Amino acid sequence: MGISAVSFTLDPDGTGTLQARIQQMIAQAILSGRLRRGDRLPSTRRMATHLGVSRITVTLAYNELLANDYLTSKDRSGYFVSANAPEPPAFPAARPPREDAVDWTRALGQRFSGGAAPRKRPDWARFRFPFIYGQADPSLFDHANWRLCAMKALGAKDFPALAHDLYDQDDPPLLEFLARHTLPRRGIEARPEEILITLGAQNALWLTAQVLLTQRRRAAIETPCYHALRDILTQSRCHISPVPVDADGLPPDAVPEGTHVIFTTPSHQCPTSATMPLERRQALLERARALDALIVEDDYEFEMAFLQTPLPALKSLDTDGRVIYVGSFSKPLFPGLRLGYLVGPQPFIREARALRASVLRHPPGLVQRSTAYFLGLGHYDAMIRRMGRVLAQRRAVMEEAIAEHGLEIAGRGAFGGSSFWMRAPRGTDTAALARRLEREEVLIEPGAPFFATPQAPGEFYRLAWSSIPAERIPEGVARLARALG
Repeated sequence: MGISAVSFTLDPDGTGTLQARIQQMIAQAILSGRLRRGDRLPSTRRMATHLGVSRITVTLAYNELLANDYLTSKDRSGYFVSANAPEPPAFPAARPPREDAVDWTRALGQRFSGGAAPRKRPDWARFRFPFIYGQADPSLFDHANWRLCAMKALGAKDFPALAHDLYDQDDPPLLEFLARHTLPRRGIEARPEEILITLGAQNALWLTAQVLLTQRRRAAIETPCYHALRDILTQSRCHISPVPVDADGLPPDAVPEGTHVIFTTPSHQCPTSATMPLERRQALLERARALDALIVEDDYEFEMAFLQTPLPALKSLDTDGRVIYVGSFSKPLFPGLRLGYLVGPQPFIREARALRASVLRHPPGLVQRSTAYFLGLGHYDAMIRRMGRVLAQRRAVMEEAIAEHGLEIAGRGAFGGSSFWMRAPRGTDTAALARRLEREEVLIEPGAPFFATPQAPGEFYRLAWSSIPAERIPEGVARLARALG
């Protein structure tokens, strides 16, 4: 069996000569059992190229291992782990686990599992037609400049951002960019002490719910809505009032009396993509004022406004200080980044900061500083412009394919976005449809988990174009249409 050179890594903190370190690296791989008797090692040329050292250095290390009978060589065939090489130690078989004597139905003080959030396929990229939302398309990401920014953040000058415990604070360059560039684009003015960096928008929503809600308070949420938000609010044990959305998003008059916090997605309603008009935004602020309620504005997708300039954020219209704004860098960059932010009045941010510090201190400094460089050097805006052009093309292709096959769009974003909210014929179970489509290499998102009502309609589904190339969209939609037919 041949072992690839890329599976070998020199310990950056290792001591001794390069030859000794290479020799130790291979010996440890044999002693640990990672390399077994008869395994073929990479050629000296390939190993030298991979490790960035001279070929003679690798050859000398191999020869030393030959002398110690760790390796053997065969003419024209290369180097192999010797039949006489040490075997890894054999450990006694683990004893069978004891029977659990704990009654976990009584031991658990609270339960956080069992929510309505659907399971996402981790292997989505192997499907040819992944109409799924929120995953990163590697063809659209600026790998080269992100790598440069990450390397810059690893430099000696930025060592404090990488290594120091910031306690409850955030990276100053990232806060400055948010305050001076990102938020003003949404019409929002905020001081650094009114901004908190979070582990993504979902973490921001959790912090907000924990700070603002109790078992005696009531939250109004949209239905359908972001299913993770519903789980967060359920876990907070507050009273929840689902408010059905219409073509313009959340109707202010439908928010019930006694509401303390209103959660809304006015720019791109999740999941219908409805955009709340300016007049309704003003009406929602007036309704909140009449109820003496707070508003949590989740502006998760404002960067995806590639059709026309988006409306100002709800928070930019707020003169009372009752809107708390949630934003995300994970959505436009890549979901694994897990970086978002909260913007709100200083008393609220102070409490959210204290709660965050007690749970996770602060998001990793390296991630914050790398993102600050990516933003500050202009790479982020350039990438967003490129993504906008590509997503606009994909949206047009999908609209044409949907029209060709007579499928129904139930909701679409006025300014862009990355998905359509779809309606199948009445009586369709889109969860069962999704399972059938997987056999056709097609992935869709069933809509039932987005609804807060017990009898969730089963005919809705979400169709996204952010993770599928434009040339595959027509065939994917055709397969969907055949499955529905």
